[in-house]
Amino acid sequence: MILANLSHMTIVGWESRYREILKEFGYSRNNDNQSCRLLDSILPKKVDLVKIRRLIENKPVFIVGAGPSLPSSIPILKKYKKITKIVADGATQAIIENGLKPDIVVTDLDGDIKSLKKAGRTNTIMIVHAHGDNSEKLGFAKNFKNCIGT
Repeated sequence: MILANLSHMTIVGWESRYREILKEFGYSRNNDNQSCRLLDSILPKKVDLVKIRRLIENKPVFIVGAGPSLPSSIPILKKYKKITKIVADGATQAIIENGLKPDIVVTDLDGDIKSLKKAGRTNTIMIVHAHGDNSEKLGFAKNFKNCIGT
């Protein structure tokens, strides 16, 4: 269930889960907030969310992570090249090195920066998550052609 008001949307139960995440990873809420504001200031234009909807609504989608099955999944991804691929940053390098194009990359900029930059120069939609320990890397996002910050 999503509750909404005019200024923002909140997922019910998110606040308590967020506090758990902060504690588990040792993150600071203030640092998270500062990183979010920094990313928001870096991203001058907004990506039209309709682009994402066109890629995924009522369509099959591959979600690609950097797990142990990634190498054996590459031939399948090549066979179905036209199916939308949402790729975690850790899998971006393998996808690109195998001649595939990610449609969407979800990243906190902890993956291979060279591969992320390469994907970011294309029409790939880059979804960049700001958090308290990646503020020094957020500047990379300003060079991404299509970028959404979270």
